[in-house]
Amino acid sequence: MIKRIVFCLAVFSLMTSCVSKKIYNDLENKYTDLKKENRFLSDENDELHKANAEFDSVNKSLIAELKSLKADKAKLQADCTATGNNLKALQDSYAALEKNSNDALATNMAKNRELLAQLDTKEKALAAEQDRLNKLNNELAANTKRLNELESMIAAKDAAMKKLKDTLSKALNAFEGKGLTVYQKNGKVYVSMENKLLFQTGSWAVGSEGRRAVVEVGKVLAQNPDITVLIEGHTDNDKILGNIGGGIQSNWDLSTKRATAIVNILAENGGIRKQNLTAAGRGEFAPIMSNDTNEGKAKNRRIEIILTPKLDEISKMLNEF
Repeated sequence: MIKRIVFCLAVFSLMTSCVSKKIYNDLENKYTDLKKENRFLSDENDELHKANAEFDSVNKSLIAELKSLKADKAKLQADCTATGNNLKALQDSYAALEKNSNDALATNMAKNRELLAQLDTKEKALAAEQDRLNKLNNELAANTKRLNELESMIAAKDAAMKKLKDTLSKALNAFEGKGLTVYQKNGKVYVSMENKLLFQTGSWAVGSEGRRAVVEVGKVLAQNPDITVLIEGHTDNDKILGNIGGGIQSNWDLSTKRATAIVNILAENGGIRKQNLTAAGRGEFAPIMSNDTNEGKAKNRRIEIILTPKLDEISKMLNEF
C-alpha cells in the first residue's frame, strides 16, 4: 500500500494538472490513516507503561490486604483460645453443679450448650477466613509471577532498544555533528536528521550525503526485522510561496513527500520488511524549538525515523490480567 501511495505522490508531483480531485482526496485519506496508525502505536506504548504502574499499585494493595488478613487471623485464633479456656471452666463448673438441684443443673447445661455453639461458630468462621487467606495468597503469587514476567519482558525490550540505539550511533558516527542525532525516549529509538543533511530548500530529493546516512540506517534495520519504522517529515512554519518545489501545496504536503522519499531509500534494502515502514508528514505542527529564530527553524526542519519494538507478547500478557 505504501508503494502505491509513493507512486501516486510521484505522479502527482510530475503531472499535477492531469490528476483528478478524487485521486488527490484518496491520497489524503490514506495519509490520514497512516497518521492515525502512528498515533495509535504511540498511545499503545503509553498505555503499556501506564498498565505497568497500575500493576505495581495493585501488587502493593494486595500485600497490604494480606497483612490485614493475617492480623484478623491472629485475632480469631486468640478468640478461639479464650473460648476454649471458657469451655474448660464451664466443664469444671458443670461437674460441680451436678451436685445441685435439677433446675440449677438444667440452667447451666443450657449455658454450656450456648457457649459450645458459639465456639463452633467461631471455629467455622476461622476455617472460612483461612480458606479466603489461602486463596488470596495463591492469587497474589500468580499476579506477582505475571507481573515479574511482564517487567522482565519490558526490561528485555528496553535493553534491545538500547542495543539498537548503540548500534545506530556507531553506524552513523560519521554523520554526528552534521545534523544527525540518535537518542532513546519512552521505549523508542529516534534517528533525527536535519534537512540540511538531506534536502535542498523546497525539495524532497535526497542529496548524496543524506542518502548515505539513510542507507546506513537501513543496514541496521535489516538486522532487526521485527522493528516497526515510522518516518516523520517536519517543517518550520514558513508558508509555501507560489509554485515552489513543483506544485507543493503546503508544509504538510512537503513534509509528507520528504518522509516518503526516505521510505523509498529504506525500501531499496531487501532485508527490511516493507510492511513495517510507514511515512507520515506532520508539517509545522510538531516543532522541537521556537520558530521565532533562524536556529529554531533549522532544528524544526527535519526527518525523524522512529523505531518501535514489537509489542505482541506484552499485549497478550496484559490481556491475561
